[in-house]
Amino acid sequence: MTASAAVTLRKTRLAQTAALAILAVLSVTGCATKRDVETTGSIPRASAASMDGMNANDLASTEKSVGASYARDPKNKQIGLQYATVLGMTGKNAQALAVMQQVAIAHPADRDVLAAYGKAQAGAGQLEQALATINRAQTPDHPDWRLYSAEGAVLDQLGRSAEARQKYRMALETQPNEPSVMSNLGMSYVLSGDLKTAETYMRNAAGQPAADSRVRQNLALVVGLQGRFAEAEQIARRELSQQQADANVTYLRSMLSQQNAWAKLADKDSKSKPNNTN
Repeated sequence: MTASAAVTLRKTRLAQTAALAILAVLSVTGCATKRDVETTGSIPRASAASMDGMNANDLASTEKSVGASYARDPKNKQIGLQYATVLGMTGKNAQALAVMQQVAIAHPADRDVLAAYGKAQAGAGQLEQALATINRAQTPDHPDWRLYSAEGAVLDQLGRSAEARQKYRMALETQPNEPSVMSNLGMSYVLSGDLKTAETYMRNAAGQPAADSRVRQNLALVVGLQGRFAEAEQIARRELSQQQADANVTYLRSMLSQQNAWAKLADKDSKSKPNNTN
């Protein structure tokens, strides 16, 4: 293998690692990201999108509050959905799956529950089971674009990129210009090492009025993987608190530090800048 081919292979593997990490998140955030999860009693009324802006302390507080409500009423659909969401956002995927298993037992035919259950399975690494559950939730006569997108993300994690992209395009036929779907489609191309095509989709996604910070952070990651880290850091810091921006930049650096990629790409970025001194 030539030195050039080895570098290309390392970059592709790094990109694949990054994309799988992001797809694992995207595949489990579909249905709850565009609407508030209805709650009862003293539970905070929070969607996955609103919780995405919380810091670690806020998420921990929400988890404790919703968890207490779930303990009192484990068969309540809305409480269970919200509790599984916050557990997934704090990295407790096995516990999120256990919660959704109980909710699914109580509501075996509920489409929203089946969708959330499938996404919890994906988050816990049960990819084949997740596909089966998501397919059960989908209805051909009234398809849900979020489920198509979630199915595509799971297929990408299974290495079935052609099928995954078909699902993303089916989602976009139902919901044109949806930024979360275009972001997933971009990550699919990251997995195959096609970073330029990935960036095209990511920029299109980030430019949509409905794009949220997660979509823009994915754009930052793709830009950084191509060696333009100064630009990536600038994107990562937009519209975020200082604490959130620092956390995202730290994440970007951790992804790019594999196999000394951070130093190599940062050096490449600095050398590519024009010398304006006389």
